[in-house]
Amino acid sequence: MSLQVCPDADEAVAGIEDGSTVLVGGFGMAGMPVELIDALIRQGASDLTVVSNNAGNGDTGLAALLAKGRVRRVVCSFPRQSDSWVFDRLYREGRVDLEVVPQGTLAERLRAAGAGIGAFYSPTGVGTLLAEGKETRDIDGRTHVLEYPIKGDVALIGAYRADRMGNLVYRKTARNFGPVMATAATTVVAQVHEIVEAGALDPEAVVTPGIYVDRVVQVEPGA
Repeated sequence: MSLQVCPDADEAVAGIEDGSTVLVGGFGMAGMPVELIDALIRQGASDLTVVSNNAGNGDTGLAALLAKGRVRRVVCSFPRQSDSWVFDRLYREGRVDLEVVPQGTLAERLRAAGAGIGAFYSPTGVGTLLAEGKETRDIDGRTHVLEYPIKGDVALIGAYRADRMGNLVYRKTARNFGPVMATAATTVVAQVHEIVEAGALDPEAVVTPGIYVDRVVQVEPGA
C-alpha cells in the first residue's frame, strides 16, 4: 500500500471504526498528536480502547476525546497526575475502564506486537495487584509474569518531519512511544510539521521507516 499524503487531519483519520483500539503517542503532551485527536473527535468514532502513556492532560488532546465520552477503556502507565482531572472524574463515575501497565512493560508489549512475539515474561509487577490472575514462572531464581502484546487497529503519532515515502524523524523527547506504536498497529497515521521530498532526510536520522506508515498529514509548526 502506498503512502497517503492527506490534505488535512480529518481525511487522515477517516474510516476509524467504533470499537477500535487506538494507540496514541506522546509522553504527556510531548509528541501527542493533538490535531489528529481533534479530528477523531469530529469524525465521531466511539467505544474506543485507547493505549497511551498518560490518561490525558488538561482539557486538550486525549483529555478532550475522553470528555466527549468516546473512550470505553484506557490502557496506560500514568492515569493520575495533577492535570488528569477529566480521566479522574470519568473513572470515579464508572464511565471508563482502566488497565494500568508499568511503563517499560507497556513499551515492550507494543514492541512485541510489532516484532511478532507471542508473549514474554517480565519480573515487573510481581507481588502487586498488577500481577493478579497472570501466569508466573521462575527464571534464574526470580519470579516473572507472563505478558501479552498490545496490538492496535490504528496508531496516531506525532513526528517532526516526514518524506513522501513516509519515513519519519522525531524531535527530541517527542520521540517516545511513536516508534514502537508505529510497528504495532494495522493503520499508522502520523502528523508532522514538514513533509519533504524523498531523499531529503538524512537516512541516519530516520527512526520510523516508511514501510510502517500509511497516512501522513502536515500541521502547523508549534501545533
